[in-house]
Parts: sequence; C-alpha cells; structure tokens
Amino acid sequence: MRIVIITGASSGMGREFALQLDKKLHSIDEYWLVGRNEEELAKTKKKMHTKTRNFIADFNSRKALFPLVQELNNIQPEVKMLVNCAGFGMVGYFDRISYNDNLSMIDVNCRALTSLTHDCIPFMAVNSRIINLASAGAFNPQPGFAVYCATKSYVLSFSRALRGELKDLGIYVTAVCPGPVNTPFFNKAERYGNVYAFKKLFMADQKAVVSKAIDDSIRCKEISVYGRTMRAYRVLAKVVPHRFIIELLNLMHKLKK
Repeated sequence: MRIVIITGASSGMGREFALQLDKKLHSIDEYWLVGRNEEELAKTKKKMHTKTRNFIADFNSRKALFPLVQELNNIQPEVKMLVNCAGFGMVGYFDRISYNDNLSMIDVNCRALTSLTHDCIPFMAVNSRIINLASAGAFNPQPGFAVYCATKSYVLSFSRALRGELKDLGIYVTAVCPGPVNTPFFNKAERYGNVYAFKKLFMADQKAVVSKAIDDSIRCKEISVYGRTMRAYRVLAKVVPHRFIIELLNLMHKLKK
C-alpha cells in the first residue's frame, strides 16, 4: 500500500498540500492526515477523493505520534511522500514571549518533525519524497522572531544534510522556504507583537506556494522558494552580513513603538 503522510493538514499550507497532492498523484492508496484540530481535519478529509485517514495529534506532546507510528509498524506501507507542515511562530522579543510558547515552537517545528521523519524513512523506497516546510526566515536571524527563525534554520539545515544522506537511496528531500503566506499563521503569531508591516506587502497566495513546492519536489530540487522577492531576499541574506540585517530590524522594531 502506498501512502502520503501530511502533518498540519487541518488548515493552511498542510491542508493545501493534501488537496493539491490528491489531484496530482494518481498512484496513492491512502492519505494519512495529521493535525490537532479534529473538526478542521474532518473538513479536509471530506474534500479528498482518495481514501484518507485522520490522526489527531498535538505535537507539544512527545506521545502524540505514537498511534501513527504504531499503524506504520502494523501495516508496513510504502511511504511515497512525507510532508512536514505542522508548525507555528510567535512574533515578539524572546523574553516577552512565554516560556511555554518558546519551547512549544521548538517542540512542534523541530522535535516533532525530526521524530516523524526518523520513523518514516524505514518505510520509504526509491523515488520517495520528503517535503519540509521551512521559511525565508531560515536565511538569517531576526530580532522579534528569534526562536521561530532559529527553528526554521534548523529545518533548512536538517533538510539539506538529510538530502545528502538519502540521495544514494533515491529518497529526495526538499525544504520549502516561503516568505509571508496568506494563511491563519498570523492569527496566532501576533499574540505578543505585530509582524513588520512591510512583510505583509509581500504576502503570497498559499495555492501558488504549494503548487511550486510540489513541482520542485517532483523535480528533486533541494530548496523551493516562491516569488522573485523571496529569491532576491535569499541572495541578499547570503551577501549582507547578518549583523547588519539584525541592526536594521532592531531599528525598525524601535520605530514601531
């Protein structure tokens, strides 16, 4: 049995990946959708044409993935694609964001992604794919977004290294690094502070971002960056010393007050 596993599938990018892959992949027997919101996950399932199973999981808990991993071991399916979309961010200075929220970003964005990837690789064969949702925030540190960007830097670095390790097995890893995307992400992100206004000027459509990510994964690309602005930003982050970017963002943060 060939399956696709998608985390964060109850809304946003995760749901969009599920819907688009359902239309594009014609050799998949089941989709396993993972999310914390049971009602919203059920809505995603209703829109799917391929047989779909839902797994309710809060990635803040280390036991969240136990039922899914148990099913993997019981059924022994072939995981054709793993899409790690679950994640969240909090805007605000590190010491003003709660202890629990800071650690939750690490748990959800890094630990759970790493854990599930480790559990799925033994069930992957030649020409399987892993898509990890990173962020353009992975390209450089950002005051006011410190932990989130650090977690996404981890996802990017991990994805690139893992790609090198799995290449000879015919398993390809793609890190998706979008800029701001029009999803419910900001509803939670702005609990402690507001996103820089200029970022919202470059808000991308999630359908376009996901479509490019899928195409880039099919083409075995290492990194998927949607839009000219974010591709230019990636180059800028390589050329301009990070200390200058940090100082600029700090200055902009002070001007917001």
